[in-house]
Amino acid sequence: METGHSSALIAKHAGLESRIHAEQVRPAPDETLLAKLKKQKLRIKEALSGE
Repeated sequence: METGHSSALIAKHAGLESRIHAEQVRPAPDETLLAKLKKQKLRIKEALSGE
């Protein structure tokens, strides 16, 4: 896989990690949003491992 593409995926993965953490520490986290973000993060992780 192209290095630039991998770097972009890693950056997106880190961004999702940050958004997930921010949502989890809120007083009333949105569980639907958390599930959506976690699925996106998993898809990126799978894409990175498939290199």
